[in-house]
Amino acid sequence: MQFIDLEKQQKKIRKQLDKRISNVLDHGKYIMGPEVFELEEKLVNYTNTKYCISCSSGTDALLIPLMAKNIGIGDAIFTTPFTYISTAEVIKLLGATPIFIDIYPKTFNINPDLLEPAILKSIKMGLKPKAIIGVDIFGLPARYRKLERICNDNNLFLIEDAAQSFGSSIRGQKACSFGDVATTSFFPAKPLGCYGDGGAIFTDDYQLAEKMKSIRIHGQGTDKYDNINLGINGRLDTMQAAILLTKLKIFEEEITLRNKVAKYYIENLPSNLAPQHIPKDYISSWAQFSIITSSNEARSKIIHNFTKNKIPSMIYYRIPLHLQKVFSDLNLKPGSLPVSETIAKKIFSIPMHPYLNTSLQDKVLNTLGS
Repeated sequence: MQFIDLEKQQKKIRKQLDKRISNVLDHGKYIMGPEVFELEEKLVNYTNTKYCISCSSGTDALLIPLMAKNIGIGDAIFTTPFTYISTAEVIKLLGATPIFIDIYPKTFNINPDLLEPAILKSIKMGLKPKAIIGVDIFGLPARYRKLERICNDNNLFLIEDAAQSFGSSIRGQKACSFGDVATTSFFPAKPLGCYGDGGAIFTDDYQLAEKMKSIRIHGQGTDKYDNINLGINGRLDTMQAAILLTKLKIFEEEITLRNKVAKYYIENLPSNLAPQHIPKDYISSWAQFSIITSSNEARSKIIHNFTKNKIPSMIYYRIPLHLQKVFSDLNLKPGSLPVSETIAKKIFSIPMHPYLNTSLQDKVLNTLGS
């Protein structure tokens, strides 16, 4: 059993993949080839946004808009500690200060009700509140109506970190269309993944889009030897764009299948286990299917049984970011963000992908109940 079965997906689209890859080999434009711009156009249409800037990874997708907004030393950026390191890593790379905000206990997303006090506290610390990065955890979008209201009231820039949620939606509005800027990742394990690293940035702001395009290619102006901004080498390579174009054709079908798999899990989970809560009018892309156990000991027992039955599992995230050594300078002690810390001790993820059949799901469910 595979945790994420990319092999089955590849078999389904292998002929189309081979054709797309062959086209790239034929024209030889491996960097910023025509497939890159074709992909950006299709992603704009899918998300109903105005501009898409493809890039080399989900991490660079977060870094580039922060650079475009001149984020740096003395700035405070608010985000969740219950996410992958890249969300907060980019903040610290630019010299800004990540301010970690605790999460909801059932959706695992950032709790907007805790932001206003944190904004006031950061000002008292001598920092300048600049932005909020909302993370769509495991494929579920954060509460963007609340986040947008807080940003409007406090003149803050809002980034949607949709690294895990491409294909999800709130009341019909697609992920990657919330906030001032949205970002996603095309890491192979993501709902829409390539066969290497890749990412994309979305915005409706023309001036911002143009600056981010410049930053993506060493801050270039009219050509690569005219440099008008401080930039990075953040381009998506043509081969990965070709792969994503192929996968995009079956993507909506896969989102439907992911939700079918999730529904079967939810309807048959043992009563002592709780899945991630999906609010009304939200659709998750189910990057992971994560479960809360009663205790750390209960989780260890289940994972032991999984290993014995050759069922893969993962823990996202064992150590919340505020307790990671790299952020020790923030002096946040155990107990400072209690919900994130409690969830980290009890959560684990089980196999989830569009091609998981019910017989394999039954094996997972039976092991959970044993």
